[in-house]
Amino acid sequence: MSPNVEGPTHASVPSAPVIAAYSYCEAVTGTQARNFAYGIRLLPTDKRQAMSALYAFSRRVDDIGDGTLPPGAKLARLEETRALLGRIRAEEIDEDDTDPVAVALAHAARRFPIPLGGLDELIDGVLMDVRGQEYETWDDLKVYCRCVAGAIGRLSLGVFGTVRGTGPEAARADEYADVLGLALQLTNILRDVREDAANGRTYLPAEDLAKFGCSEGFRGDRAPAGSDFAGLVHHEVRRARALFVEGYRLLPLLDRRSGACVAAMAGIYRRLLDRIEREPEAVLRGRVSLPPHEKAYVAVRGLSGLDARTISRQSTRRRI
Repeated sequence: MSPNVEGPTHASVPSAPVIAAYSYCEAVTGTQARNFAYGIRLLPTDKRQAMSALYAFSRRVDDIGDGTLPPGAKLARLEETRALLGRIRAEEIDEDDTDPVAVALAHAARRFPIPLGGLDELIDGVLMDVRGQEYETWDDLKVYCRCVAGAIGRLSLGVFGTVRGTGPEAARADEYADVLGLALQLTNILRDVREDAANGRTYLPAEDLAKFGCSEGFRGDRAPAGSDFAGLVHHEVRRARALFVEGYRLLPLLDRRSGACVAAMAGIYRRLLDRIEREPEAVLRGRVSLPPHEKAYVAVRGLSGLDARTISRQSTRRRI
């Protein structure tokens, strides 16, 4: 991490087993999380490796929740994963351990001040999925979103650090990272509404579904008869946009490449949100995505610092 960034890394050259473990995590990230991988390629090597380790561990947790095991077996696997996290936290993982994800994450946690408790929160969120929890209100859903996405934002901030000289605003970096995570997760929920319904899951708040006549759920490529599905989507899009506005205040607090990474990932999701807003029922027909050239444009915007400068100016105007 550069000298002008708070939260310096422990300078050390990784051993061959650790490099191999990071390579495994980067391969997992590249094949299973294209949007995430697209963003972290903008980071220097040490940060990119650490973010890949965080993703690979998080993916393991998510795969348990989304897998085909019976609920009891999933609960047991999640507790085993929590125990592994405890071993990582206690620095009990050797570099020649047979679990490459554990080796990489243990090394990353020594390199950077990563708040590993955020991964406990992720496990708590996946436990909600396994237990079939539903959400009556947005406040209820926020608890889940903070576990599965806000926590990832805070974990990532442990890798990014904040730039010195950003004043009292830097004390709110965790808050902004958390809110940005909520914005990304709500966008995910809108994008995946049909896929989640097919898996027996409903995330959108029950009171919102009822308000727009969608309480019977989404089991096909058309909205429920007599419902205002477009109204429901536009309602949630407005909520997500407000979260993005608040969460983007994180960007001026980050160094250039970390800010570019966050701007690229968040920018991709904001553009997904634009597409969903323009054609709400598209999410019932399949997964909405961006073509590679559009992702490249978003990455260039992030790397140029344009998004960070825009947010900085907006924040200054608000203070005035």
